[in-house]
Amino acid sequence: MAKKEEKSKVVLEREYIIPLRKEFQKAPKYKRAKKTIKALKEFLAKHMKSDNIKIGKYLNLKVWEHGIKNPPHKVKVKVEKFDDGLVKAELVGAPVEKPKEKKPKKTEKTEDSKEEKQPEKKEESKATKTEEKKPAESKKSVKEEKTNSE
Repeated sequence: MAKKEEKSKVVLEREYIIPLRKEFQKAPKYKRAKKTIKALKEFLAKHMKSDNIKIGKYLNLKVWEHGIKNPPHKVKVKVEKFDDGLVKAELVGAPVEKPKEKKPKKTEKTEDSKEEKQPEKKEESKATKTEEKKPAESKKSVKEEKTNSE
């Protein structure tokens, strides 16, 4: 029998305003955003007492927003510590992403329907091309009539 995976529960949840300027000033300009990420992880390891730290998508985007040379001076972060020791940090006000559900595998029926649809599209495009040519031909015939009448 397959056992269901138990979701880890949130043990601790906090918000921090993390100062970054003093840390990234110690690094050369071309390494500042990298140093900022390291400083974030060090701060969170110290305050949340865990080495297993994950930085969220929106927090990472905020740090790298102005490139590698100009990270933000401080960041407001929402931090969650789970019972398995994992610490997740995300920017305050960032949208919460739901985990994706597994999609069922494609069956042969769906592949057959795709094959049927493709030739129809080609036929439609041929029909539109012929419609486009007809007005051009009618213009030529109108011009010929004008030249014949003169």
